[in-house]
Amino acid sequence: MIAAALVYAVAVFRLRRRGVDWRPGRALAWYVGVAAAVGAVAGHEHTFREHMAGHLVLGMGAPILLVLGRPVTLALRVLPVRPARRLARVLRSRPIAVLTHPVTAGVLDAGGMWLLYTTGLHSAGPLVQLHLLLAGYLFTAAIIGRDPAPHRPGPAVRAAALIAFVAVHGILAKHLYAHPPPGVPALESEPAAQLMYYGGDLLHLVVIVLLCRELFPSPARAWRLPTAPARDGFQTPSA
Repeated sequence: MIAAALVYAVAVFRLRRRGVDWRPGRALAWYVGVAAAVGAVAGHEHTFREHMAGHLVLGMGAPILLVLGRPVTLALRVLPVRPARRLARVLRSRPIAVLTHPVTAGVLDAGGMWLLYTTGLHSAGPLVQLHLLLAGYLFTAAIIGRDPAPHRPGPAVRAAALIAFVAVHGILAKHLYAHPPPGVPALESEPAAQLMYYGGDLLHLVVIVLLCRELFPSPARAWRLPTAPARDGFQTPSA
């Protein structure tokens, strides 16, 4: 993750040397997201509730911030023409279209959590943390991402996938309240499940607000929406 922050900083520096503006808010979101992910990974988990707090940060909070950093847009702008075109072809490919579809991303994220917490695999260590971060980023990007994504479905599909994910996440939290994971005492599982339920709802609300902000822009923002296509046929929003 530290490497991700450094690469991002170098890319922004190179853009600015060319005289190309990159909004500070995007960079700030990326750096804070990286810091949140590092803090969640490095934090000491003495109880299941502390583990759940790390899960919320790593699987939901950090991905929101990282998605707002628009790393793919930054890569397309800073890379030389040939590598940028290769990246554009990858983004247009069928496997990426399937992987980044909101339904696929939601199944990987929510299904992974069900598997981890109902089998006791949640304590498996770094691989679990990596899954939470990657799956969380993939799903968040599928719902509210503003990076170029030629296969991104319309708002109805994204909204439906988000609603389904919120429901599954809430059901899992209630399940953990009544049925603690293997090896976790009920006295630890109950407060952790409550944190998962209410903390998850708060982060879901952030995603909902960001999705609605995209779908229903204010008149002032709508007036500023770009109309010219960006390099390689992608639309690169300015907001």
